[in-house]
Amino acid sequence: MFKLISMAIVAGAICASVFSTSPPNANDASFDARVRKVLENHNNSWGGMNVPEADGQALHDIVLQNKYKNALEIGTSNGYSGLWIAWALSKTGGKLITIEIDRGRHEEAIAYFREAGLDKFVDARLGDAHTLVPALPGPFDFVFCDADKEWYENYLKAALPKITVGGCFAAHNVSDYSGWGGRRRGGFGRGSGGGPAGGFLEFARSFSNLDTKVLSIPGSGGLSVSYKRAEK
Repeated sequence: MFKLISMAIVAGAICASVFSTSPPNANDASFDARVRKVLENHNNSWGGMNVPEADGQALHDIVLQNKYKNALEIGTSNGYSGLWIAWALSKTGGKLITIEIDRGRHEEAIAYFREAGLDKFVDARLGDAHTLVPALPGPFDFVFCDADKEWYENYLKAALPKITVGGCFAAHNVSDYSGWGGRRRGGFGRGSGGGPAGGFLEFARSFSNLDTKVLSIPGSGGLSVSYKRAEK
């Protein structure tokens, strides 16, 4: 009888090990190395609509430094910025909802999240952010917007009520200078000459409960951050 009980305990331990759904240890150096390997080994895949490395690192640091846990990304592309955000969330115990309208990019991103071991921290959704963002219940403490520029104001309007006090709405390709590029290539920000949504900064700064600025980051594609304050 004792032998049978011992065998059952061993078998149970083996099953628990094989079928465990616990997330990877995000504080393990080998986990960090795995994520960084994916970022570096697929370097040729990160062009086009993805953020540069400097902005990916900035997104990671914002999430980690503020201990954000409930993140939304509008515009996954093929997953580069999502990898940086999810990497930080793996350390804060959070999760990322990321939205992409193109099936090919969506599926490519999912493969990269899985390869990096970050898929447990990501809820990747295929669909139109125009309808999905307003429908999401939230709350969110971090939102990153890198989708259709002419819709940025609408995304902010839809997301803002769901962002917690102290939370952040970050927007890519945003510059403090008018015109496409200004001093940051491909950016938009001030005035009607700033690309498809040239007045986004003015719009964001019109909210009394937002503290909005453009980050000064060498190598950046233009990154604005709007931190939510409590209503007075």
